[in-house]
Amino acid sequence: MSVTATARITACADGRGSTVLPVLRSEGPLALRRTRSPDPAYARVTVVGAMSAPLGGDRLTIEARAEDGARVAVDSAAATVALPGAGPDAGPASYDVRLSVGEGAELHWLPEQIVSAHGSDLDMTTRADLAGSARLVLREEQILGRHGEPTGRLSTRLTVRRSGRPLLDQQLSYGPGAPGGWDGAAVLGGHRAVGQLLVVDPAFDDGPPAPLLLGPTAALTPLAGPAVLVTALAADARLLRAVLDEALEGLLKEAKALREP
Repeated sequence: MSVTATARITACADGRGSTVLPVLRSEGPLALRRTRSPDPAYARVTVVGAMSAPLGGDRLTIEARAEDGARVAVDSAAATVALPGAGPDAGPASYDVRLSVGEGAELHWLPEQIVSAHGSDLDMTTRADLAGSARLVLREEQILGRHGEPTGRLSTRLTVRRSGRPLLDQQLSYGPGAPGGWDGAAVLGGHRAVGQLLVVDPAFDDGPPAPLLLGPTAALTPLAGPAVLVTALAADARLLRAVLDEALEGLLKEAKALREP
């Protein structure tokens, strides 16, 4: 039996330099928990999987809103594993992430990896709508197959709009049914860990970082807007995270330096 569930997060500035969470609604396999933040200026929410999901046929959605002036970080307790459905007619699962960041607000969306298990079928979409002075840090990681197994089918689409105008729209497809050669030398080159890191910060309006290779299988690319996209391939999840973490640390330092007088 498939599951349909929507979890909702709303973060608001409390007027005293901190952020409160007036809406924290869990549903189905999506359990939301307030967790301790290392920075008291940020609220922190951790997504905890309450059951195995997404399975074939499931329809899961997470909505996160950072209202004007709010600062919130959302992570997850463990990787999300896409699994086959209970029967041959289950159909693909869908996992939708909808993010909204208001004026002067900041959202860090840093979940653990999506693992595409053999036989699974998942369509994942992430949509972010940003105000002009909003800041966003977004990381997505896809692991194609568990250890020693081929991947399932995984389609992802990331769409970001700033002040109502398109900033980024990219779609990736892997596994059975994807265009031929998706894992060939010109695309993944046999790697099974794929990641994207997006940093949007108005500080980059005046001084965006220059394009940069971050190794043989990773690159930093400034976008047409105050944003930077890092894309990376790696042999496994650990190596992928190391590349993205190093890039994020450098970008946050650079943005902070640009904001300081």
